[in-house]
Amino acid sequence: MLNAMQLAGWAALVVALSASAPAIAQSSTGTVADKTNFQPIPAAAFYRRPDINRVVLSPSGRWLALTVAGSNDRNLLVTLDLHGSGGLQAVAGFSDRDINGVHWVNDERLVFDFADHAAGSGEWRGPGLFSVARDGKDMKGLVRLELSASVSRSSRLDDMYVLPYNHSLLHVPVASGNEVVVGEWKFDSQSTLEAVLPRRLDVVSGRSRPIATNAPAFVRSWWFDAAGEPRVATSDRNGRARIYWRAPGQDAWRELADFEMFKEAWWPHSLDSQGQLWVTSNAGPAGEAVLKRYDFASGQPHPDPIVSTPGFDFAGRLVSETTGGRTLGVRLETDAEDTVWFDERLRKVQKTVDKKLSGRINRLICARCDHDDMTVLVTSFSDREPGEYWVYRPATEKFHFVGKRRKDIVATRMGRTEFQRIKARDGRDLPVWITRPAGSVAGTPLPTVVLVHGGPWVRGRYWRWDDDVQFLTSRGYLVVEPEFRGSTGYGEVHFRAGWRQWGQAMQDDVADALVWAIKVGHTDAKRACIAGASYGGYAALMGLVMHPELYRCGVAWVAVTDPMLMFTARRSDVPEQVKRHGLPTLLGHPERDAAMLSANSPLAQAGRIKAPVLLAMGEADQRVPLEHGVRMRDALKAAGNAPEWVLYPLEGHGWGLFETRLDFAARMERFLAVHLR
Repeated sequence: MLNAMQLAGWAALVVALSASAPAIAQSSTGTVADKTNFQPIPAAAFYRRPDINRVVLSPSGRWLALTVAGSNDRNLLVTLDLHGSGGLQAVAGFSDRDINGVHWVNDERLVFDFADHAAGSGEWRGPGLFSVARDGKDMKGLVRLELSASVSRSSRLDDMYVLPYNHSLLHVPVASGNEVVVGEWKFDSQSTLEAVLPRRLDVVSGRSRPIATNAPAFVRSWWFDAAGEPRVATSDRNGRARIYWRAPGQDAWRELADFEMFKEAWWPHSLDSQGQLWVTSNAGPAGEAVLKRYDFASGQPHPDPIVSTPGFDFAGRLVSETTGGRTLGVRLETDAEDTVWFDERLRKVQKTVDKKLSGRINRLICARCDHDDMTVLVTSFSDREPGEYWVYRPATEKFHFVGKRRKDIVATRMGRTEFQRIKARDGRDLPVWITRPAGSVAGTPLPTVVLVHGGPWVRGRYWRWDDDVQFLTSRGYLVVEPEFRGSTGYGEVHFRAGWRQWGQAMQDDVADALVWAIKVGHTDAKRACIAGASYGGYAALMGLVMHPELYRCGVAWVAVTDPMLMFTARRSDVPEQVKRHGLPTLLGHPERDAAMLSANSPLAQAGRIKAPVLLAMGEADQRVPLEHGVRMRDALKAAGNAPEWVLYPLEGHGWGLFETRLDFAARMERFLAVHLR
């Protein structure tokens, strides 16, 4: 553990930050009229760990728990007394680990788990679970850490645990004393997850007991009510998904639905304080997800949606003071995050906060929401501001500044992100994100990086600060990010349109986004590069195959280079169920669609790639194993176009080490400067 002096270094910083709130920078041009605006922002400012990582308000609203970067560059846990009588309290910190997730069990007790930001992404495993008193005393090991062989085991916490590492925190009940709910992960002989079994765990005594659920077999996901009683369970087995319900006061489970994978008509979302089950289902011609109440009498979701977000799938949550408490509003995400308040008092608070912190998303979390002494934690962020934390007390109308997520980032020097909807070549609606460098003049074509998101069956972008995007704009590049068909978040129709379309219509969407950016004057047609990781790396390579006239270079890291290897690669962590039931639907069948997969394989088409390529892999990657990169490197060499190749020995599917992030950023910066300037 860290000594008091190491913890005190950050305590002094928080006190200094809290003493006076910064002015909110306003600028009509988005630039700062000083000499520093013309100096390159160091890459470390974008890629080092945040100064403040998490801020959590205690149930009474008196205390904040914060995870912060300490003097040894490890995340520490501190608490802040918002009443001012106790000041900042060092709670926990370690010389060889980073405190990660933090939850208040009650006002006197917290639980936390670990990460290791000094380890490569291929090294760290299970996060463990520990509890500690608010003053840092009486630390308890609850779930043992799972460590890879190369990670230090010097901490005394390694031997003080109650449960083995195949357990994780599932739920923190309301007013349950010192109990939380954890899940025991059960695996089969092939290391595939079979079921998660819930247990109650006392975070002070360490005693645990199974929750007698009489649950169906193979349950992987649980929904709990405020008291921590399991009410909804879902299973996933042999290509079918089943949903079960357990009514209050009942022991028996009732099967509500049995769906074929990817044909789920609805899915559980949440439970409210009245015991109502809320679900999402698709509606309208675009098949956008909407929020509905489940009607137990009819055995179907109610026909009328409670919340719909046209143009987007509903993505959000019911907002309440405590899990399963009175619903105060709905937090949702369209192009940007918003909160619709049902509670009139919080609606007024939102207006007050938005007026002070204008031009941002201001996320409110309240404690004692129905009382005169309500306390509100404000997380304020935007496309240019990584985040600030404030505390507001409506009774006194006082704002208290807590700190900045990244103190080295000046918002006025960051690029502006816009959301657009354009038409793909076949007329399909195509969402696109555009981020322009600060100070650039609209209508002036810029060198451009088309950044393709991974997944690919995810939503790629949200209106908020992004390290890779802002690093690229700080170097003078316009960044284009298409939400190509197959991306989620924009309706079931958009998602399904990408099935079995790797290298085909999905790739055309990426090209169409760049063609549009050229046509409207955003992009210099002669200076564009395509880049991405994982599926994005695949798309970067296939872009050079299919649309060589558009791109002068390509950057691909941890990239899929041959779709067939998704089924056959050694050391792959893709579960067998996904290979049997998921990938054949989404990507293509390895036997029936072998010709299609080969025709859309960058590896098979390597001879058609003439542009320069930067290719990087993690040696410990199990999602996209190293053979993807090695085979691609060798094929490009054989074709006379040897890539710039880099291998990071300790990394897996992404860059975990700060040194790796800096090294790769420098390589990408040099590569783009050579080929786009």
